[in-house]
Amino acid sequence: MRDRFLDPITNRIADFLTAIGLSIRAGEIPAQTVLPGIHVEEGGLVVDEQRLTYPGDLLHEAGHLAVIPAARRLSLAGDTGDDGGEEMAAIAWSYAAVLHIGIPPSVVFHPAGYRGASQSILENFSQGHYFGVPYLVWIGLTGTDYPRMTRWLRE
Repeated sequence: MRDRFLDPITNRIADFLTAIGLSIRAGEIPAQTVLPGIHVEEGGLVVDEQRLTYPGDLLHEAGHLAVIPAARRLSLAGDTGDDGGEEMAAIAWSYAAVLHIGIPPSVVFHPAGYRGASQSILENFSQGHYFGVPYLVWIGLTGTDYPRMTRWLRE
């Protein structure tokens, strides 16, 4: 059983991540993290809810964890790396996840994220102009029917 959070959106995201096999728990984290309030630890997420600025950032970080091989995922601590292909795949993964969960895509693609490109990503994805999907297909997470996912985690 995982920790419950105060924010209902955070709980919905946490329930989804737990259901697909990613660990998520509340805890104290280092002061400086890539995304406020989120720390990657042994292939899962530790969340300091008081520092968590945007609950949707959990799906983005989970997307990074989801698209990397399981063996590498379990060894991660602090950061998921800076591979451009994995970044694009994590964005596509998080878009599919937000639709699957049934929360507004703007929860993940908020104005403060994606170096000012959130609105552009939202507009493009809502019109079926996706990027990162070929990577998801290549690793076996989806097919031609994206944003429906075949699996949520890379083996």
